[in-house]
Amino acid sequence: MIPDQHEPRPDVPQDREVTGTVDAEPAAGTGKRRRSLHLTVPGCWGALVLACLSFTPSLLPRGGILQGLICGISAAIGYGLGVVAAYVWRAFADREARSASHRSWQVLIGCAIVLFGLAFGFGQYWQHEIRGLMGVTDYNVLATVASPFVAALVFLLLLLAGRGLRRLYRWFARLLRRWIGPRAARVVGWVVVAALAWSVVSGVLIGGFVNATNEAFSLRDNETPEGVHQPTTTLRSGGPGSLVPWNTLGYQGRAFTGSGPSARDIGAFTHRPAQEPVRAYAGLQTADDAEARAERAVADLERAGGFERANLLVMTTTGSGWVDPAAVDSFEYLGDGDSATVAMQYSYLPSWLSYLVDQSKAREAGRELFDAVYDVWSKLPQDQRPRLFVAGESLGSFGGETAFSGEYDLRNRTAGTLFAGPPNFNTLFREFSDHRDAGSPEIEPVYKQGRTVRFTDDPTTASPPADQPWNGTRVLYLMHPSDPIVWWSPALALSEPDWIGEAPGSDVLEGMVWIPFVTFWQVTADLPFATGVPDGHGHTYKAAYVDGWNAVMRPTDFTPQDVDRLRDVIQPDH
Repeated sequence: MIPDQHEPRPDVPQDREVTGTVDAEPAAGTGKRRRSLHLTVPGCWGALVLACLSFTPSLLPRGGILQGLICGISAAIGYGLGVVAAYVWRAFADREARSASHRSWQVLIGCAIVLFGLAFGFGQYWQHEIRGLMGVTDYNVLATVASPFVAALVFLLLLLAGRGLRRLYRWFARLLRRWIGPRAARVVGWVVVAALAWSVVSGVLIGGFVNATNEAFSLRDNETPEGVHQPTTTLRSGGPGSLVPWNTLGYQGRAFTGSGPSARDIGAFTHRPAQEPVRAYAGLQTADDAEARAERAVADLERAGGFERANLLVMTTTGSGWVDPAAVDSFEYLGDGDSATVAMQYSYLPSWLSYLVDQSKAREAGRELFDAVYDVWSKLPQDQRPRLFVAGESLGSFGGETAFSGEYDLRNRTAGTLFAGPPNFNTLFREFSDHRDAGSPEIEPVYKQGRTVRFTDDPTTASPPADQPWNGTRVLYLMHPSDPIVWWSPALALSEPDWIGEAPGSDVLEGMVWIPFVTFWQVTADLPFATGVPDGHGHTYKAAYVDGWNAVMRPTDFTPQDVDRLRDVIQPDH
C-alpha cells in the first residue's frame, strides 16, 4: 500500500525544526521527546543580527534595562525570521532538515561574541552622545551591565511562549484530522491558535492591565495635590457659587482650578493693571457622559464671566485630565489676565496609556467641549465676543483637532490654535504633513506656504517659511525632532518614514537609521519615557509655550525682553 502524501513518514522525525538543530538525547521511553529549548543555526543567526542592530540609537536615551528588553524582543523576532527563511529555502531546495555540524556552531558562537561585543560597545557610545545632546546626566552602570542578561531572559521567555503555541497548534491539528483532511487541519489549527493567542493578549493581558491601571488611578483621582487648596474666588470651578462641586473635579481638575497666577502675580510681572483669570473645569464625576460634562463646564464658564473676557481658551486635556500649567499660565500672562480657560476630564489613565487605548474618548471630549463653547460664543453680538483660541498637548491635540474639518475651519472659527507634541495619528496633523510643500522636511513641514498652519521645534525663532506673510488666524504646531509621541506609528515596523531618511533634527543623532521591526520596538519603548528628558526635548514642552502663545496671540504690550523674562517665570530652569 502506498502511503498518502500527507501522512507523516515513519523515517523522518516529525518534531524536527528547520535546518541545524541542537537537540537533547532522547530519554529512555520518550522516543521523539526533545528539549524544549533546542535552537537552530538559522534562527540563531537571525537573532544575533537583530540583537546587534537593536543597539543602534533611537530618539531618546535608553537605560540598560530598557535596552535589554528591546534587545530580547528584537532577538526573538530575528530568531523567528531566521527559522522561516530556512524553511522557505528548504522548500525551494526540496530537501529535508538536517542537523548542523559542530563547525557551524563554532562559527556562529565566535561571530556572536565578536559582533555582540562590538554592538554593545557602539551602543554605549551612541547613548552617551544622545545624553550629551539632551543634557541628560543620569547613567546607571549596573543597569548597563545587566542589559545582556535581561535580553537573554526576555528572548528565552518569548521563545518558550512561541514553542508553547506551536505545540498547541500541533495538538489541535491532530485532533482536527479525525474529521477533516490534513491540509485543512493545519490551516484551521493555525487560524484558531492565532485567534486564541490574540484574544489572550488583547483581552486578558492588555485588557486586564488597562482595567487594573484604570482602577488604581480612579482611586488617586479622589485625592488633592499637595499645596493645592479649594478656590475662594467665584472665578474658578469648585469655588463659591460654582456649578461644579470641588469634590467632582478629580485630581487634575483640582490642580487646574486651585493653582495658577493671580491678578497680583500678573500685575507684578507686567507692571500694568491685570485681571484675575477665569478657569472652568468638569471632572469625570461631574456628569455621566462627555456631552453633559461639556455642558456643565461651559455653564460654569458662563457663570464666572468667561465669555466677557478678551481671550477665551478651549483646552483639551491629556488622558487623566491633566492640563500643562505652562500652557495656561503663559496664555494668562500674555493676556494680562483678561482671559478664561475651560477644560474637562475624559479618563483616569495616564497620558502615555491613554494615548494607546483612549483615543475615542479624547475625540469625543474635544468635539463636545468645543461645540458647547462655540454654541454660546456664536450667539453673542460680534463686537462682544472674546477671541476664541484652542490648544492641546499630546492626546489633547488629537481631541482638539476633531472639532475641525481642516485648515479653513480652523481659520474661520478660531482666533488661533496651539498644539504641542501631536501624535502621529492626528487627522489634521497627518493631512498637513503628508501634503506639505515640496522640499520641506517632515520634522518641520511647510503647508500652503505657511499661510495659516506652521510647524516648529523652536518657537523663539521665526516659524518657517519666515519670508512669507502669516496674517489672520495662526495655527502653530510645536514638535520636537526627538518626541516619540509625534513619530511613533505601527508603519515603522515595515516601512521607512521620511523623517528618518531626511536630515535629522537638532537633538537626534545622525546615526539613527531605519531597521525593519527594530526601529518600531525602539520608538515604542521610548513612549513611556518621553517626558523624562529635559525641557525642549522629547515630549517636554514648557518654555516653548511662552514663545508659541506669543506668536499665536500677538500681544501688543509685550516686548522681546518681556517674553524672555516670562520664559524664566514659566520654566525657571530652562
